[in-house]
Amino acid sequence: MSMIRDLRAAVRPSLRKSNTLHNSYDTTRDPSASSAVVDCAVYRDGRRVETGTCRTPHEAMLQVREEGGFAWIGLHEPTEEEFAGIAREFGLHPLAVEDAVHAHQRPKLERYDDTLFTVFKTIHYVEHTELTATSEVVETGEVMCFTGRDFVITVRHGGHGSLRALRHRLQDDPELLAKGPSAVLHSIADHVVDGYIAVAGAVQDDIDEVEIEVFSTPAKGSPRGSEAGRIYQLKREVLEFKRAVSPLLRPMQLLSERPMRLIDPDIQKYFRDVADHLARVHEEVIGFDELLNSILQANLAQATVAQNEDMRKITSWAAIVAVPTMICGVYGMNFKHMPELGWRYGYPMVLGVIGVVCFSIHRTLKRNGWL
Repeated sequence: MSMIRDLRAAVRPSLRKSNTLHNSYDTTRDPSASSAVVDCAVYRDGRRVETGTCRTPHEAMLQVREEGGFAWIGLHEPTEEEFAGIAREFGLHPLAVEDAVHAHQRPKLERYDDTLFTVFKTIHYVEHTELTATSEVVETGEVMCFTGRDFVITVRHGGHGSLRALRHRLQDDPELLAKGPSAVLHSIADHVVDGYIAVAGAVQDDIDEVEIEVFSTPAKGSPRGSEAGRIYQLKREVLEFKRAVSPLLRPMQLLSERPMRLIDPDIQKYFRDVADHLARVHEEVIGFDELLNSILQANLAQATVAQNEDMRKITSWAAIVAVPTMICGVYGMNFKHMPELGWRYGYPMVLGVIGVVCFSIHRTLKRNGWL
């Protein structure tokens, strides 16, 4: 049980940061450097092996083959030329290399000989002071992971989803890191899914805000149905979220249920926890989509009702105006023999009839809710 608690503590996000580890190496990419490698390290018995010099992937693998352990190489948006040497060094399949370089892939899990190639979609919530019809709510990136017997290569695309903090947390737990590359793969999967959970909570807040505004009394001068643009924008962002979550369900199921030579049995058990969390997020995202459909339909129904109310008011006033129009039209025909034309009280009588009829119609329509 103590081991389980240690594993869970290591793979869950933590606010604690290790200043010692942060000072011991820097994983920030040097803008002046031509290499896409942001960090290259060798781990043996769960601890990072420091050499005091900048280690290349080739040097790291030579050290691994001579002394044991595994290498973890992190790259950020490498070009084909930058990745070609690494691909040759580790014997990566050309199809997986192409996917890793060009990105824009669906989440998936593929096996090429003795290498697992996993694609994760990272989701970042874009903070905003006010949700508008053009607000970008979520931003996506990608993390590709090549997992071998003695190496892990992570390729990141996008301006977010850095694995620096994750690497620090793993180095804080040598017992977990000693499990090898599969421990890194699990931690990355858990890190990505935890990000989904956080984004799902933020998106839920945006949906709640829109829902409240749709069903509340509109502000003066704000017509019913004016929230349709914001709702539709949220639906687009939820769809982007769904594209990241749904395809990952099958890979997590395979990693948690199917025995694999590259996955340590002790680590495989914890993929079930990741799969459970991912399934929960998937259900939430499906619920978001259905709820937004309902809110959009309610918003459009409100707009239709408001239009019907306006049309009823226009029709009611048209009916009232029709009375004097009709009477005046009759007496405007200028026939020679019209008895009322010569009567002293004909004009007041006509005005009285118009007033009484218009008042009666107005009262009837008011009582029926048309005015």
